[in-house]
Amino acid sequence: MTANTFKIIPDSAGEKKPSKLIPKTSFTTDESDETTMRFYDAEDGSVASGVWECPPCRVEIPSYPVNEMMTIISGAVTITNADGVEEAFGPGEVVFVSKGSKMTWHITERLRKYYMTSA
Repeated sequence: MTANTFKIIPDSAGEKKPSKLIPKTSFTTDESDETTMRFYDAEDGSVASGVWECPPCRVEIPSYPVNEMMTIISGAVTITNADGVEEAFGPGEVVFVSKGSKMTWHITERLRKYYMTSA
């Protein structure tokens, strides 16, 4: 992935590959086909972008591993922060999560999102 400028369009280029970010025990339905379609990975690992898709699950995240900006393409997720404040996000909404944040993700409908992460 060496292009410097490109459109990120779901299903247009990259290949969907299995992703293993969510522990199997966290899925809340029989589905567990989490995938990632990568569009860009910096050689030094500092930046990545693509499309991530995940079926319903609930996962506690003690410390978010990266800074991430995401745009929800489809589905729904409720994020509860360390103070217990819940916020629901759906299609078209943009979400930013800072590295180190403690939170709970509850994906209530199969989630598909554009993402860009920064280490």
